[in-house]
Amino acid sequence: MKTLPEIITAFAKGIARSRVSLIGAMIVTAATPFLFGAIVYDVLFHIQNTYFSAAIYMLLGPAFVGGLVLVFLGLFFFKGKEEVRLFTLEYLKGYFTDPEKFSRMRKLIFFAVFLTCINLVIFSMLGYRAYHYMESVGFCGEFCHTVMNPERTAYLNSPHSRVSCVECHIGSGADWFVKSKISGARQLLAVALNTYPRPIETPVHGLRPARDTCEECHRPEMFHGDKLVIKDKFLEDENNTHVKTVLLMKIGSAGDRATSSHGIHWHVAPENKIYYKASGHDRMTIPEVILANQDGSKMVYRSPDADEVFKKSGWEAETREMDCIDCHNRPTHIYLPPGVAVDNKILSGAIDSSIPFIKKKAMEVIVREYASLDEAKATIAGELNEFYQNNFSGVAETKADQLKKSIAGIQAAYAENVFPEMNIKWGTYTNHIGHNDDVGCFRCHDEEHETETGEVISMDCDTCHTILAEEEADPEILKTLSGM
Repeated sequence: MKTLPEIITAFAKGIARSRVSLIGAMIVTAATPFLFGAIVYDVLFHIQNTYFSAAIYMLLGPAFVGGLVLVFLGLFFFKGKEEVRLFTLEYLKGYFTDPEKFSRMRKLIFFAVFLTCINLVIFSMLGYRAYHYMESVGFCGEFCHTVMNPERTAYLNSPHSRVSCVECHIGSGADWFVKSKISGARQLLAVALNTYPRPIETPVHGLRPARDTCEECHRPEMFHGDKLVIKDKFLEDENNTHVKTVLLMKIGSAGDRATSSHGIHWHVAPENKIYYKASGHDRMTIPEVILANQDGSKMVYRSPDADEVFKKSGWEAETREMDCIDCHNRPTHIYLPPGVAVDNKILSGAIDSSIPFIKKKAMEVIVREYASLDEAKATIAGELNEFYQNNFSGVAETKADQLKKSIAGIQAAYAENVFPEMNIKWGTYTNHIGHNDDVGCFRCHDEEHETETGEVISMDCDTCHTILAEEEADPEILKTLSGM
């Protein structure tokens, strides 16, 4: 009767007599200590470096699994000689049918179960940590650095920077998880083959419905009342004059705190169902809008050239129900226009407004096209230093530190919104909120979309907001509101 050590010895000899198994065993032996140690460390302390995590879960892990597969393929299908006979199905049948050999088989089963348990522990830890790694912001935003750097940068500067990528791009449900992984595999292949588009197209058709994502946190029935909004701007004069626009935004829709739908979120009030047909993938031109009333009737608003637009576009227009994303099309990956980007840096103190003409000079240098970020930074610094040395030498000397800091702030305003290597320029990505930098609301609210009975979609400013002050240096309304 063979003892357990003899069975282990026979197992080892069987591996040695199969080249396939031997290669697999070498891979497993080399990978196991590193893989197990890395997984335990990741569980306890969390590995911060996304590339190190990728090496573990996308290279070392699959290598370990592949090695095990090779071991068993070699033992059962690419056999050696006598010793491997212990692991063939024919030989095992004899052990199950012959009582004298059964005790030997129990030892073999014990050994197999022992190895299986070890592998299951490693598989479980590997699968769990690999799943969470591929759901992490680091994997989404850093692994394909050049491709995703613009989106990651915009994400980190957005109001949703503490919401992980998968919360919106995948969400709950196995079907969307599978779709995202299939799409991700295709994208990785495009990166590997350098066939990805520059810039990356906005995935308006590939996102989950907004009501499965946005409305997990934002409840339309709770949008009510008005909101005071103050927009800061700095003029391009010598003093960089600070002016403000004060708006009273009519946020309300309906829900439990309003008697009827009104204001900006009228579009998502429970009693309103709005559908539209766009003439292209980007949904920038909307020739037809449909309002479905609660009584079952419909009002169809069409632009005068709707038929012609649809015909010229060659786009097979689909009827889409309007939701959050149709206005909030960039809720997270927000690219600012140059004026707003510079104004924000002045407001935050990154650019010193006491430096004469700093807003004007900033706008002159950042709106140009540069071949690379390094070229942009060098040109911005060179031209600004030269300008103040030649025209405001006193400022260049007495405010040298403030000027240096301001130049860094202007460079940051550029670097956070323009990415030459991905062909992302100022205005590449449009934002449909409002109508300052894009047609936005006016895609529909243009008083040209008309029903057969002559009713039009309003363009009245007061529908959504009341202008209390517009680009005033010291708005009186703010004094009144503050009781001064």
